[in-house]
Parts: sequence; C-alpha cells; structure tokens
Amino acid sequence: MRVRSRRKSNSNDNVGTALDRPPLLKFGAKDNPRDYKSGQRGTEECLKHSWNHISGQNCWPAVVIAAGLLLAGVIGLFHAWCVYSIHENLLWFSHLKEVEREISFRTECGLYYSYYKQMLKAPSVQQGLYELIHDNTTESKRTINILQRMNIYQEVFLSILYRILPIQTYLEPIYFYIYTVFALQTVYVFALFITSWLLSDSWLAGALSGVWYILNRVDTTRVEFTISLRENWSIPFFALQVAAITCYLRPQLKPIHQRVVLWLVFVSTFCFCLTWQFNQFVLLVQALIIFTLDCLDFFTAKQVVSLYLMQVLSLLLVWLLQFCNSMILGSLVLSFIVSVLFIKHFQKGLKTGSFVIRVGKLALHTLLVLTLTFTINYSAKKILQLKSDEHIFKFIKAKFGFGATRDFDASLYLCEEAFGVLPLDTFERLAGTVLLYPYLCTLSVLFILLLLVALSNLSTNGSGQASREKEDRTFSMRPDVAYNLLHTVFFGLLAFSTMRMKYLWTGHMCAFTAFGVCGKEVWTLYLRVLHCNTKTTMRLIRYSVPIVILAFLYYKFWPRMMEEISELREFYDPDTVELMEWIRLKTPKRAVFAGSMQLLAGIKLCTGRILTNHPHYEDQALRERTRQVYQVYARQSAEEVHKVLGSVGADYIVLEDSICYERRHSRGCRLRDLLDLANGHIMDGPGENEPDLIPASHPRFCEVIKTDTPPYSTLFSRVFKNKTFHVYKLKKLKKKNKAESGP
Repeated sequence: MRVRSRRKSNSNDNVGTALDRPPLLKFGAKDNPRDYKSGQRGTEECLKHSWNHISGQNCWPAVVIAAGLLLAGVIGLFHAWCVYSIHENLLWFSHLKEVEREISFRTECGLYYSYYKQMLKAPSVQQGLYELIHDNTTESKRTINILQRMNIYQEVFLSILYRILPIQTYLEPIYFYIYTVFALQTVYVFALFITSWLLSDSWLAGALSGVWYILNRVDTTRVEFTISLRENWSIPFFALQVAAITCYLRPQLKPIHQRVVLWLVFVSTFCFCLTWQFNQFVLLVQALIIFTLDCLDFFTAKQVVSLYLMQVLSLLLVWLLQFCNSMILGSLVLSFIVSVLFIKHFQKGLKTGSFVIRVGKLALHTLLVLTLTFTINYSAKKILQLKSDEHIFKFIKAKFGFGATRDFDASLYLCEEAFGVLPLDTFERLAGTVLLYPYLCTLSVLFILLLLVALSNLSTNGSGQASREKEDRTFSMRPDVAYNLLHTVFFGLLAFSTMRMKYLWTGHMCAFTAFGVCGKEVWTLYLRVLHCNTKTTMRLIRYSVPIVILAFLYYKFWPRMMEEISELREFYDPDTVELMEWIRLKTPKRAVFAGSMQLLAGIKLCTGRILTNHPHYEDQALRERTRQVYQVYARQSAEEVHKVLGSVGADYIVLEDSICYERRHSRGCRLRDLLDLANGHIMDGPGENEPDLIPASHPRFCEVIKTDTPPYSTLFSRVFKNKTFHVYKLKKLKKKNKAESGP
C-alpha cells in the first residue's frame, strides 16, 4: 500500500513527532495526614477523600473533582479526534471503495477485521458464533476454533452491538468499528490523566500527561494506521488497570473502597487479557514488580495476595472463554504466581531478623520461587504438550545472545526492526517535547529514594516498633509511588530491548513525568537541598512549572500539530486492488490460496477465499505449514514445491516480486536468506557464508517459474499478472491408470 499527497505540504519533517500513544508509568508522593486540617481540604485532597465529597460533605472539592474529570474527558476526546483526522486525511478514507478500505487493514489487522465482517454477514448471531467455533476457511484442510485460537471477542461483541443498536441506516459497519477503536484512545488518555492525578494530587498533572501523550504520538501509539491490532484494544485497559492499582495502593483507603477498587482492577485486567494474546508476558513483568516490592517491604501481605489473585482470576476466566486454551495454563506468569503464593505460605518469618539475615532469607526465597516456577512451567508444558509459544522463547534466547540460531521462526522476529533495540532517535523526539529531561530527573531522584527506603525497610525486624519507626523516618515513599516507579523502570527496560514494546512504556512515561513535575516528592527533596522548603514555595513551584510547560508546548507544537492533522494524502495501491478484484470475480468461492502471511490476511478479508496460512503465529502446526509454503521463495524443485502446496490443499499460489527480489533487509535477513539458512543452503549475493552451508541443487523457484519452461509449465499455469503479483494455478497430476501400474 502506498500513500500519495493530495496537495503540496509545507509541513516540517519533524511534525510527525507531535502525537502518539504510550504504555503505563506512574508515581506517587507520600502525603502526611497531619498536614490536613478539617474543613480546609484543597485541591490536593480531593481525590483521596472523593467518597466523602461526593456524598455532599464538602461541595467545593466535589466541583474540583468534576472539573478535573471533565478536563480528562475533553483531552481524551481531542486525542481521539486527532487520530481519526490523521487516519482520514492520510488515506482519504471516506472516499475509498470498500475493497480499498479493507486493503488498508494491513497484515494481521485484516485477519481480525475479517471475523467482524463474517459475524455481520451471518444470518444470525448463533450461526456466526457456530462458524467461528467450527471454522474451515482460515486454514485449509483444518477445522479450528477461532475463539479458542485468537483473541477476537472484541470483534464478536462489536458485531452483536452493531446488530442491536439502531444505527445501521446511517453508520456503516466499518465506521462503527474504527470509531470504537479511536474511542478507546479516549479511555487510554483518561486513565493516564487519573493515574498522574492520583499520584500528584493535582489534575494539572493529568492535563500535562494528556498533552505529552498527544504530542508524542509517533512514540506512544500507532493506532491511526494499525486500527485492529490487538494492542490497540488491550493497552487502554492496561492503563485503566494501572490507574486502579495506583488508587488501591493509596494510604488510608477505607476497606469498602479497597474492595470496590479491587473489582476495578479485576475488570480492567480481565478486559486486557481477553483482547491480546501476549497478555501473559505483560502480566509476568507486572508480577515481578509486585514480587520485588513485596520483598522490599513496600506492600502489605494482603495487598500482594489481592493483586496476585486478580491476575490469576482474570487469566482463568479468559482460559474458560477461550475454550480452555492451553497456552494460558502453560504461561510463565501463572507458574510464577502459584510458586510465590505457595512458598510464602510455608516460608515463615521472611521479614524478621537483622539486615544480613533478611537479605539472606530474601535471596533464598527468590531462588526457591524461580526454581519452583520453572519446574511447574516445564511440567505443565510437558503434560499439556504445549508448543504454541516456543517460538517466542527461541527468539528471546537468540536475542540476548544465548547461542546463534538458524530457526526460521525466531529469525523472522530477529530480522524485523520492530523487535530490535529502541532507536536512539526516539530519545531525541521525547526530548524535543520537554518530556525526557524531567522524566530522567524524576526517575533518578525517586529511584535513589526507593533504594534508601528499601535499605531502611530491610534494616527493621518487622515488629510493631519497626512500623512506628517507618512513620517517623525523614525519608519515606508511598506504595503507589513505589509501584509506579518500578513500573516505569521494568517496562522501560523492556522497551529498550524490544522497540515494539515501547508502547507499553511511553504512555505511562507521560503520566509518571507529569507526577514528578506536579507532585510534592521530587520538589520536596530539591527544596530541602536549597533550604527553602516552605509551603508557599512548594505551591508556587507545583502550579507554575506545569503551567509554564503547557504554555511552551502550546506555543511550539500547536501550529505543527494542526498542520499535520490537516495534511491531505490519498490511498494508492492499484496492483493490490486489481488482484483482489480478480480473485473475487474469477476464482471459485471455495478456492484455496497460498502466499505470504500478510497478503493472505487481505485476501481473506476482501474475497473470503480459503487460506493455507495466516499471520496469527501462535500455533506450532501453523508455523510449520508457513515455513513449507514459503519454500516458493527458496531454492526448491518444481516437483517439491507442487507436492508441498498440494499437501496443504492449495489451488493457487500468489508470488510477490517485493519478496522474491527483496531489498528492504540486508543480506542474511531477507526472507529468501532465512529460507536458505534453514535449508542449509548458501545465500545469494556477495558475502560470507558459514562453512557447513552447501550450494543448492535447484534455482530459486519464484524466479525460474516465470520462464514458463518445463517442468514448471507442466505443474503450474500463470492465470494473473501485474507489476507486483504473479498468480499461478496448480495443475492436477494425472493418476497412472491401473493398466500401467499393474504387474
């Protein structure tokens, strides 16, 4: 797909850094209850005591809360309008034909959207669900349960909602879908706003976090061009979960309010898990954060167990809804949580004794937990015969240098830029919006404070006197602040290692930085060093600095952002449109197509034809089938390729010049190179080859088939061709008659 300009643009090349989406990061400061006087609660207290205010005990703070929530909604809606406008103006989406709109759902996005379209075309909801549960069009010669294999309950829910609501006459199904995804961006910004507000006790922090999120759109979201990607559905719920956890960990929260907030944690965690297949890995990082803070004595035992149980219950409920998907039961996060809770139950006195004794106990505790985790996980995968996620662990092993690999699946990930390390220009963009430097200041100061408080915690013996000592310390840190600090550290490290994971970090980074600018914690330490820590000075800084930053951001980026949003371009991909129209009009409805994963997802969406393989890679048998189908780009004989394609039931094979003659990747990362390495063949072009590789005995299939010479013309016939695609039909081999095969 290509995009061409509808008018000449004078926009600055760096304008693209103006908007984006992030993950989740938060911080909090410790407020001393003795600082508050009855009847004089100000803006800083309105969130902590919102329950009393809403019941009518104090009218003004309730007004402040309402104003803050309204502002959060306005900023969220503004961001949703921004990404919608960019999406519309980038493609001229409203003027596209239906097939062009569907082609714009690239790669796996098209596959997911096809199930929404399929549900709407079904005669009834019941019939649509039956077809998903007994699907025989996504993988040829197989009947699979789509609801079990993939996370598409959001498509099912939206299709049912579209049927129920009286909107069919004036809102097309595709617009209902994309509007919903963009509306989730409102939820995302709202969650970031609330998180920074809770941490700083100032909704100026919420406003600042929302503005930073919007201005850093390039690094915080890609929703405008990957609408139906699973992360665009799930990350907003993850942000809500972090906001709920932040609220749950706030000091002096009443038991009834704790239970309500825990329910919010559960619901948001469940929605996050239901909408993304990689939920288990994100929750594993979060479980490690909880484990670390528990060991360092920042959380109570009740808080730790409650948060772990919310994760477990969410995963188990998703496991049931996905028809007992074994990938969830075999996940590392479940094994880890079971191990932690089991060992905590039997290992008594973990938080007693001197500093040296406690450190020794924690080291032993960690070793036991990790040992039991890997033991349980290994046993579970052996019992369940689980291989769905082994390609991820092969990728991680190769990425961090635990041995080179020629594994085709792992190499596909290693060679993609999205799975490489975070580029340095990311930090240049973040610094340009005045986000990076206050983030680093907040992070460094609070991380040092965390270490000091952790050392102090480990020096106590866990007695009642020790608890009183904690309250009288010069330095302390609230548990909600500690959680958000480690959240940004852990997910920041994940983003540095894998660029695609930056969307789990940069969003929360905005909220965390806004807390640092508007909260008391960092400014208190700075003012103490300068010996001017007074209430007047604190208030002046907390309110003036964010206002100055907001004014600067408005002055510098508002014109650029409006120019970017108004820049007009147009969808332009005539070759793909021609291919889809030909398939729809000239091939049988039950025809089976083989080709690249990305293209086949579009073929299923635009034409409804049967596929041999697709981009949802979390199945071992499908990964093997994909590797076999991709032999059309390797050095294989015509007979071998015909045999492989026939074994998966293919009627047509679509070859792409962009893959056969690929130049986007360097030597060793082109798809044809990965296939050559996996097959033990020497790669094309000048360069070194490993000594055990041998020359292939056949030319490259995708090149030589175009000569239309035997045996290629005997087994394949070209039925379609344009500048980008070549479609060949497999000829049926004549069976030997009985007379020839007899004695």
